Amino acid sequence: MLEIHDRKTLTCLGSDNPYLNGAWEPCDTEWTASTPTLKVVQGEIPKDLHGVYMRNGHNQVHAPIGKYHPFDGDGMVHAAHFENGQMTYRNRWVRTTGFLAEAAAGQSLWPGIIEPRKAVRRGWGSIGAMKDNAGTDIIVHAGKALAAMSQCSEPYRLDPVTLETLGPDAAWSRVLGERGICSHFQIDEHTGEMMFFNYGEKAPYFNYGVVNARNELVHYTPIELPGARWPHDMGMTQNYCILHDLPMFFDQAALAKGQHRLKFHRDIPARFGIIPRMGHNRDVRWFEGQPCYILHLSNSYEQGDEVVMEGCIQTNPVPDISGLPKEGYDRMNALLDMHRQETRMHRWRFNLKTGQTREEDLDDEVTEFPMINGRHKGRANRFVYTAHMVPGYWLLDGLKKYDLQTGKTQSWHCPPGCYVSESPFAPRVGAQDEDDGYVLTFMTDAGNRRAECVIFDAKAIDRGPLCRVELPGFIPLGAHAYWMPMSDLKGHTA
Repeated sequence: MLEIHDRKTLTCLGSDNPYLNGAWEPCDTEWTASTPTLKVVQGEIPKDLHGVYMRNGHNQVHAPIGKYHPFDGDGMVHAAHFENGQMTYRNRWVRTTGFLAEAAAGQSLWPGIIEPRKAVRRGWGSIGAMKDNAGTDIIVHAGKALAAMSQCSEPYRLDPVTLETLGPDAAWSRVLGERGICSHFQIDEHTGEMMFFNYGEKAPYFNYGVVNARNELVHYTPIELPGARWPHDMGMTQNYCILHDLPMFFDQAALAKGQHRLKFHRDIPARFGIIPRMGHNRDVRWFEGQPCYILHLSNSYEQGDEVVMEGCIQTNPVPDISGLPKEGYDRMNALLDMHRQETRMHRWRFNLKTGQTREEDLDDEVTEFPMINGRHKGRANRFVYTAHMVPGYWLLDGLKKYDLQTGKTQSWHCPPGCYVSESPFAPRVGAQDEDDGYVLTFMTDAGNRRAECVIFDAKAIDRGPLCRVELPGFIPLGAHAYWMPMSDLKGHTA
């Protein structure tokens, strides 16, 4: 089967912006396609791989207002549904209120993250000026997919198989008001609970909440912070969550004038708030760490008197760009360069008995977008799967597996001109070991204008792909991904 679901005229093309070209060039078509029409170009699809691999990302339609940033584009979810050695692929734009309004107008109505001052309409997000693109994260909770953007947005539900946009969550989105939900909500697969946060430029600067397995908002509480902050992720253990108060945030004097200038305050320690899952502001215990920023965590768990948090630290999150020309895109590329940001795998240990923090680097190589076996989320884990980053650009050109028990690693690098997406772990049917399963990714071949779904044996990613399935059209690089096991597909059919 090969069907065109919808096709758009992209007026954003023709720009010299690197994040609208090459590996980032948006696609114009929504497809539905399945094997055997989809061509398996290497190996065969494993018959014990059952579930759906989803990946969200930014796929701009209209010519942008102001300078385009890769976090600005319209959200598009790509999904590969696997069952009995067959695969069905779909991709759909997330039809947010902003997306629909711009579709009706035939043009962009909101600026992006770089130039919010150009907004003339009320917008969404923590800045309050952007379009809600729902293009950053994607998870499945209470039987439906949930998409949101990193600057906080309405929680958009999608059918996890057809990818039809169902709208903001009808059960609890209105309670959150214009703050909405930030990407990187945490799912406890053992309880079905979802922990989330949001933030903004006016007090309360941060809110923390819990939605139970029946999709009921059972906890929502403000958390006191010294001022407006710019968090991106949070940790989750079996009994706690870890909130981030990091010293990269908007310059407060400039913010009071309506200007948004991110600054890394190197003299302010990072703060991490350990809160019981159903706790309130009075219950938070704050720990200090070295000044840093954190985009993505791999996992957090409890170990004796300690809460352990692991992920990718940035110790230079706002690189010096004073020597770069103000025109062009060199400055934006430098600010997005994870090599300049000194990004690497790191571990924090917060001792609940002594109040002390211990830290250590787990690697000196630049990697990001860490993923683990979802059944170990919030519990101790052994294996982490990350991506190699290209110097100078926001591009992922390979995979790296960490064995935290032995310290050994494995790496695989893409062919020249090819790039991968965040790569979740999918357990094999009947799996017993933590890494008994597969690692999946979408690979973009920028030079040949092709894209593939690529499957690795999680025990040996360094051996290269087990299977590659060619997609019906070119797709750009994306943001975050999720593996939904077949057990979550109750009531859904391909």
